[in-house]
Amino acid sequence: MNAKPVPLYQAKAEFFRMLGHPVRIRVLELLQDGPMPVRDLLAAIEIEPSNLSQQLAVLRRSGIVTATRESPTVVYELAGGDVAQLLATARRILSVLLAGQQELLAELRAVESVP
Repeated sequence: MNAKPVPLYQAKAEFFRMLGHPVRIRVLELLQDGPMPVRDLLAAIEIEPSNLSQQLAVLRRSGIVTATRESPTVVYELAGGDVAQLLATARRILSVLLAGQQELLAELRAVESVP
């Protein structure tokens, strides 16, 4: 009995769910500049080592990052350039959304100041 393939929209939702953690996003942002050892990621993110390890494992299992042991250090890097492009696109989308919210806020304040 063959398992039914997962619909593309469901696979996309699971992908975005995997990205849906602030530490994972920060790791991906840091890795855009090139491979980094775990100690440097820890210094930049300032979280408990066990928490970072857990988040790195999620990213590694998803295939979005790769890990290489350079004894005694583990170095992480992005598996492909598309991740950096995705993060840049997310920044552009957020910029547009936040600009729209600022315009709405300005309109609301203008209405509130009218007697």
